[in-house]
Amino acid sequence: MNNKSYADAAGAYGKNAHNLSRDQREVEARVLVKSADALEDIKTNWSDDGKWQGLDKKEILSDCLLYNRSIWLLFYDAAIEKQEAIEHQDTQDKQAKTLRSNIINLANFIFKREMDILRTQDVSMLESIITINREISAGLMVRPNKPKAGALKP
Repeated sequence: MNNKSYADAAGAYGKNAHNLSRDQREVEARVLVKSADALEDIKTNWSDDGKWQGLDKKEILSDCLLYNRSIWLLFYDAAIEKQEAIEHQDTQDKQAKTLRSNIINLANFIFKREMDILRTQDVSMLESIITINREISAGLMVRPNKPKAGALKP
């Protein structure tokens, strides 16, 4: 896949995410799991030449990392955009600012790690990306507690 295909896919994701699910968090979680599963499959089967059946495993690795990078670019861009909006407000929500900063830092780590993996072809380094994707996905799937109707507020 070329870069335009990934940009088109990312654009389609953003445009259709609300149409496909009422819960944006669930969509994001599923996309992260899909990427983690693909990266896990590569890591597990990297040395099994029979698994690849003539396919270029380096190209598949590159495509999977590019897919993952596309996901994290969406998170990164959203965090940067909201971080800038928060900085221009008089009242800053410290927790929101910290969350956005953490997302930006995670994305930067993932981008660097992906470049290291492509350079070295050391698929053992995929583990950190897989773990991050799965942990973020699990966090996205947790439903915030909503007060019950008629419940008294403290």
